[in-house]
Amino acid sequence: MKAYFKRLIKTAAGAAAFAGASTAALAQEVGFHPWMIGLQDAATDVMEDIHWFNGMMVWIMAIVVVFVLALLFIVILKFNAKANPVPSRTSHNTLIEVVWTIAPILILIIIAIPSFRLLYKELEIPEYDMTVKAIGYQWYWGYEYTDENMNGLYMDSIMIPEDDRAAVAEARGQTLDQVPRLLAVDNEMVVPVDTTVRVQVASEDVIHAFAMPAFGVKIDAMPGRLNETWFRARNTGMYYGQCSELCGLNHAFMPIAIRVVTAEQFAAWSETAQEDLEAANKQLLAAIQAEEKVATGTIEEITVANN
Repeated sequence: MKAYFKRLIKTAAGAAAFAGASTAALAQEVGFHPWMIGLQDAATDVMEDIHWFNGMMVWIMAIVVVFVLALLFIVILKFNAKANPVPSRTSHNTLIEVVWTIAPILILIIIAIPSFRLLYKELEIPEYDMTVKAIGYQWYWGYEYTDENMNGLYMDSIMIPEDDRAAVAEARGQTLDQVPRLLAVDNEMVVPVDTTVRVQVASEDVIHAFAMPAFGVKIDAMPGRLNETWFRARNTGMYYGQCSELCGLNHAFMPIAIRVVTAEQFAAWSETAQEDLEAANKQLLAAIQAEEKVATGTIEEITVANN
């Protein structure tokens, strides 16, 4: 009986390890998961700072709310008609007036310093390694690689309809979860990992907004105006965003998909994409799936060893 329970515990541990690895892989693939609460995991330093700033603001708000609530309870209990039948007629209190003037100023200064630092980091584009131009259309995105070595590579990125998801997943050798509803596209923006990418954003018709939550990126695409932002992805994987401006009838069907790959994979993809984009996408996906199989095989070996 003791040996049976020991083997059962090992099996459960192996299954938990495999399930945890699978969940981590899925989270890296799509940036979110069912029942997720809060911000997506940070894939850039900017988003890491946004996470920190958001946490700081939550603590400040919580402290202020608790403090005000405590004051309300004190007033209710100590200064009601029964406990305090003869109310004070004090009309001024210098100390209280100084405190409630200075305290909010100090709180705003505490908020302002990291806020300005974060805004500067988002807006000041560092020395970049490559440039991609994102053009908003009703209702899809177009991506143009403007660097000289890319020979003006351009692609349209159109959402995969719900009815076609299963067929696309089968053709790509993916699961249905890897072709997420309302987010998967036919052509993804492909960029190398650990590379500073300048994104120039424009629109062909109405106001759109280029937003990638995991990167901490959101900027308007304006007709007749060229805005720009940047990101430097720390991890390979598939990341999704959406147009965040009410741009018309199919606003909800205008996703943004960015695939971050290794430098070697990007070099191979870009070389082929200039001649045949569809073939380049297939080769890239095949290379990524081969890596995933190797990683999965390693996890399975660990699970078998635990058993």
